[in-house]
Amino acid sequence: MEPAVSLAVCALLFLLWVRLKGLEFVLIHQRWVFVCLFLLPLSLIFDIYYYVRAWVVFKLSSAPRLHEQRVRDIQKQVREWKEQGSKTFMCTGRPGWLTVSLRVGKYKKTHKNIMINLMDILEVDTKKQSENSDLFYAVPWSCGTLGFLVAAEIRIIPAKKYVKLRFEPVRGLEAICAKFTHESQRQENHFVEGLLYSLDEAVIMTGVMTDEAEPSKLNSIGNYYKPWFFKHVENYLKTNREGLEYIPLRHYYHRHTRSIFWELQDIIPFGNNPIFRYLFGWMVPPKISLLKLTQGETLRKLYEQHHVVQDMLVPMKCLQQALHTFQNDIHVYPIWLCPFILPSQPGLVHPKGNEAELYIDIGAYGEPRVKHFEARSCMRQLEKFVRSVHGFQMLYADCYMNREEFWEMFDGSLYHKLREKLGCQDAFPEVYDKICKAARH
Repeated sequence: MEPAVSLAVCALLFLLWVRLKGLEFVLIHQRWVFVCLFLLPLSLIFDIYYYVRAWVVFKLSSAPRLHEQRVRDIQKQVREWKEQGSKTFMCTGRPGWLTVSLRVGKYKKTHKNIMINLMDILEVDTKKQSENSDLFYAVPWSCGTLGFLVAAEIRIIPAKKYVKLRFEPVRGLEAICAKFTHESQRQENHFVEGLLYSLDEAVIMTGVMTDEAEPSKLNSIGNYYKPWFFKHVENYLKTNREGLEYIPLRHYYHRHTRSIFWELQDIIPFGNNPIFRYLFGWMVPPKISLLKLTQGETLRKLYEQHHVVQDMLVPMKCLQQALHTFQNDIHVYPIWLCPFILPSQPGLVHPKGNEAELYIDIGAYGEPRVKHFEARSCMRQLEKFVRSVHGFQMLYADCYMNREEFWEMFDGSLYHKLREKLGCQDAFPEVYDKICKAARH
């Protein structure tokens, strides 16, 4: 009887704790129990399956060989849609839980699902962009609302074995912005990244590819037992020292994979503990798709109010003002900083002027710490600022703009011209209707 009594007492204490903390708190902050016991082993099985499948596809060269047949299958489904009267919009048949976005759109339940195997359908295309220049410039950011992309030309850049990465802690917002802008403008840097741990504390990293590495400074950060990358970087800030490391290229590209940037610390709070890493780190991370599949409507709504996943693209010249705005509106740290050149060309996204401009991706992922955070009002305030500086919101994030505000942010002139020219109005939803919360739910 003693084990049964002990179990009953533990269950009672657990229920009292849930009542004390609140169900919402437990669902959001103690999800690690379900993740560790079920999702990590299941994710490992999925990874093994997809690895074996990709290896077989590669060895048999089935993807390029069967490409034309798979395109014909898609064409057949489209013809059947037309024969049935084109009563609903078309969309890919891929389930919502398999998408990269953390949000689940409901639009697919009312659309005609066209089955497309996204793992096998893509093939390198040799056509030049000048043949269909309008379509070439309009497709990016259109989210499948101009048609189904079945072939793409990809330029492959030669790579080297390692990334020679320098770490430099910087304090003071003005100094952070000046340093990051300077490093982003230097042509010799292959990689520039910043992790902002507070409004006036950051580590700025610059890297170049190389085939040679100093053995004593080699750091294979992708190994399962290694500290999470953002924690490893934070150590340079805490110790106030600069550093130089050689990181294997594949490890560098996946530097934020194991910890899903820093999202995993909210799901498994002890995930970076050395004991956990050595014993269970080889199963990390859980697949985002499985996290979404098991999220449920209640938890999804709770995450919507207590969690943000936002990437805002703003001109580099507005970086300091933007970071102040992120601090005031959502207060999420760390913040990810990544520069990029936005070319001056037609399409949904381009600079305000006639020349290419240096922009920065500001990524905020985690639990807002502003008092009385309210998702809709706070995010609309942030979106308003981004529009005011001619910035852009990544379309996989939660969008709270109305239609007029959305098309104030994005240039829809070429997009709408092509939708009319290609007859897309009756075939695909407008991109706003597909991605915006107000239109989608």
